[in-house]
Amino acid sequence: MVGDVHADDARDDRNTRRGETPPHGTTPQEVTLPDGSVMPRLGMGTWYLGEGRRPFDDEAAALRAGLDAGVRLIDTAEMYADGGAERLVGAAIDGYDRGSLYLVSKVYPHNAGRRHLRRSLEASLRRLGTDYLDMYLLHWRGSVPLRETVDCMERAVDDGLIRRWGVSNLDLHDMRELMDVSRGSHCCVDQVLYHLGSRGIEVDLLPWLRGRHIPVMAYCPLAQAGRLRDGLLGSAAVHEVAAAHGFTPMQVLLAFVLHQPDMIAIPRSGVPEHVLANAAVLDSPLSDAEYELLSQAFPAPDHPVPLDME
Repeated sequence: MVGDVHADDARDDRNTRRGETPPHGTTPQEVTLPDGSVMPRLGMGTWYLGEGRRPFDDEAAALRAGLDAGVRLIDTAEMYADGGAERLVGAAIDGYDRGSLYLVSKVYPHNAGRRHLRRSLEASLRRLGTDYLDMYLLHWRGSVPLRETVDCMERAVDDGLIRRWGVSNLDLHDMRELMDVSRGSHCCVDQVLYHLGSRGIEVDLLPWLRGRHIPVMAYCPLAQAGRLRDGLLGSAAVHEVAAAHGFTPMQVLLAFVLHQPDMIAIPRSGVPEHVLANAAVLDSPLSDAEYELLSQAFPAPDHPVPLDME
């Protein structure tokens, strides 16, 4: 009991240092992070946005539609459109209360060391038009030692440029190595590809993360509109669940991910109607029986597999 109290005190001290009030519980729309803070479970991804595929103003309007619907989390990266996605997010959030938003960005692996991380972070902040990030992620494992990246992340926390940090695309071997690094246990999330048709993390990585209360941020939860797995959108099980909820098949894919209370999903869309459809999923969660129906139609593998990446 004494150890638990001390751990809670340490989290509260860290949150206070960041200018945050320690949370007193979560809602079904939030997940608790290892530092005791809370994070929205549904967000908006920005991969492939800001590239000129659609008019800039249309994509910004899609993000604002999500914000107006209560989707406060936006995930981006310096890699996306060579910073264009961050500029798009900066334009979209202009005029909104910064304290109500949850902004996540990611640093290139080759920029994740002492020579470049601070410069990359400050450039991301300028493009976003904010003076801090709620979460900063290592985009994937590179040649910079994890110990060096952790040191840089912790310094950015101490300096108030980020509230907390995490990783992306790290597999079980990488995560175990991270936990052996001093302050590596301060990692708050692992963002990986996960959807109904790609469930390999359920074999080993997801249970390991759950044992340490580190949530997964699922990117591509809609499987790139089904393109990442044949048969998803035409599945009889998917259509049965969709009919029961008045969902589209893609809403069912998102609902499958969000059925797990410690899972964060960041579907990407540049269309306001699609963003609003994603937001509606939280209001009609799947039953355990529906989840099991989908799970049987697209079962997880029975052995460890390499981490999927797109």
